[in-house]
Amino acid sequence: MKPVRVGICGLGTVGGGTFNVLTRNADDIARRAGRPIVIEQVAFRSLNPECDTTGIRTTSDVFEVATNPDVDVLVELIGGYDVARELVLTAIEHGKHVVTANKALIAVHGNEIFKAAHEKGVIVAFEAAVAGGIPVIKSLREGLGANRIEWVAGIINGTGNYILTHMRDEGRAFEDVLAEAQALGYAESDPTFDVEGIDAAHKLTILASIAYGVPLQFEKAYTEGISRITAEDVEQADNLGYIIKHLGISKRTESGLELRVHPTLIPKERLLANVHGVKNAIAVMGDAVGPTLYYGAGAGAEPTASAVVADLLDVARDIATDHHYRVPYLAFSGIDEDVSQLPIMPMEDITTAYYLRLLAVDRPGVLARVATILAEQGISIEALIQKEATEGELVPIILLTHRTREKQMNEAIRLIESLADVAGPLMRIRVESLDEQE
Repeated sequence: MKPVRVGICGLGTVGGGTFNVLTRNADDIARRAGRPIVIEQVAFRSLNPECDTTGIRTTSDVFEVATNPDVDVLVELIGGYDVARELVLTAIEHGKHVVTANKALIAVHGNEIFKAAHEKGVIVAFEAAVAGGIPVIKSLREGLGANRIEWVAGIINGTGNYILTHMRDEGRAFEDVLAEAQALGYAESDPTFDVEGIDAAHKLTILASIAYGVPLQFEKAYTEGISRITAEDVEQADNLGYIIKHLGISKRTESGLELRVHPTLIPKERLLANVHGVKNAIAVMGDAVGPTLYYGAGAGAEPTASAVVADLLDVARDIATDHHYRVPYLAFSGIDEDVSQLPIMPMEDITTAYYLRLLAVDRPGVLARVATILAEQGISIEALIQKEATEGELVPIILLTHRTREKQMNEAIRLIESLADVAGPLMRIRVESLDEQE
């Protein structure tokens, strides 16, 4: 069979890894695909010294690849929103299949891209967009196809997990570990997307769309970062039997779908609680299979390239198949007619337990007033720790609540923070058991 000719746009970390895996493992890849997969053209701004492009057409113009009649599949690895969107839509318009690792592109513009691809009868594959080399998209879309997915929860940003792991293991402050992560290349000079949950929300949006058959709705995802977490919070969570992780969580409820990213206390015995460093892991609950876990390298040159090349294998196998018989982009057939209209729930309507930390003046009656406010909002206390007074006679108080609605908790926090005897903002972290009953 004639080769599948690939144009790679971007020769950075992932692009370089993809280039090298394709050339190094060309024989095995051809045997698996049933035909050779060859690199026809590469577009890059600066040459990756680890890639030997001798004998391969190169250009600095990515749109030259998108319009090249000799290219069958465009591999988009430039990242970002606007240029990537234009590049992918141009490639689709010219009848090319697309493979991308760009989670932001899919989360924000995926609905438009998939519609254009459907109309042209081409494939858009994006396994590498979520959790690097972990094949979680294929697992959700195909392996778990018999299941009604109940919830998805995951550590889907390695930078945040690295920071929280070292805060716990070494008792260090957030700012200190972040600086180390930046020095090691795990965090960008501007770490906002990682530590504030935006990167994880992109990925969770994609996972939820595949799990429940709903449109991509990144704008409705709730995001909260980890920058306010202190070494004391990590220590107190440990004392209470929990570990703090920055999770993306999506659940199916009677009222709709939850779609949220935030710091979360998880019981120590849960598998997700024991995922450390820069690793990623996603837990999925299906009604037939029960709980499953997908663990591995969530980033890096060759782990991510592994997913990119796996997508190229799928394209090579399916390229001659009528597009109506291919695996749908987001798991469910159709673009408009078969998507679910399950609403994304507002954050104030979700129900969970909470960890609260506040500083109160060391005088009689303060704790009683706090407890009264919680009781008036229908919030019951499961555990309480009152520590010795700090400087200025402020007493750290740690509370663990039973499950309650976010709306009630927000009102309780507002009232507690308005007390004259409470100093500074109250710290709130949500608690999830993530067991088989949730």
